[in-house]
Amino acid sequence: MASAVVAARETTVAIATGRSRDRSVASLAFLIALWFSLFFGVMVLLVLIVSTALDGAARMDGALFTNYLSSLELDTSGFRAGILGSMWLMLGTSLLAVPLGIASALHLEEFADRNRWYNRMIELNLQNLAAVPAVVYGLLAVAAMSVLGFQDSGIVLGGSIALALLILPVVIITTREAVRAVPREIRDGSLALGATVWQTTWRQTLPSAIPGIATGTILGLSRAIGEAAPLLLIGVAVGIRFDPNGFLSAFTALPMQIYNQTSRPQEELQTAAAAAIIVLLVMILGMNALAILIRNKFQRSW
Repeated sequence: MASAVVAARETTVAIATGRSRDRSVASLAFLIALWFSLFFGVMVLLVLIVSTALDGAARMDGALFTNYLSSLELDTSGFRAGILGSMWLMLGTSLLAVPLGIASALHLEEFADRNRWYNRMIELNLQNLAAVPAVVYGLLAVAAMSVLGFQDSGIVLGGSIALALLILPVVIITTREAVRAVPREIRDGSLALGATVWQTTWRQTLPSAIPGIATGTILGLSRAIGEAAPLLLIGVAVGIRFDPNGFLSAFTALPMQIYNQTSRPQEELQTAAAAAIIVLLVMILGMNALAILIRNKFQRSW
């Protein structure tokens, strides 16, 4: 009896402090390797970021944002078309993916019968689609544009469809997790007061899950803004020297232009590409910071 009490006390102390007396050599070696891997990965990332920032520091000027790509005036070549094209692309992607993703997640979580074979198949495919390579979504976007009757897929709508398909599984999965985290008591209380399932979902469940939904959606968009592979498949041009003016306008994107400029031999273009990488990184980090801010500000403890 006494030994059981001592063992339980040691287990409690180990859980509370994270320390255990029976650490073997193998467990210590694994812990050291784990921390070293984390440290090595973070250090490599920091070195890459600092190196890129130093390489592009000379071109962090206004011309980078206001001028177009130029093969003649290398010192003032800019990424205006790519930055504006990425903004249009994010607008179209959010309009296509966010409403459809939230509606699909709500249907699967609140209304669909999980005993039906087709609902189980949809859930299984959602898990698999989240790991599909981005190039495949570019092919699907080309097929979708062909079905819609468009001859040219290298327009804002085509890029928006490709990136919307890319992040749609992520939006659905994160939305389902946010809806699932809402306590069942809220739904039961609303139904007990006479509300329908739709009214309960619209007025109680969905507002309570907004912080998690917003966080997952922004993180999905921050992934989409850095993608270049699907845009290559749909035929997005690089050397565009005009601003996109709608969803049916030809465009280019910042990752596409960075990819093109880094393959050029001129040192001036390499420096401009390094500066554009920092701009893209700041945009991605800004979206991630916004997601964290929304989560911390509106997150509820049930």
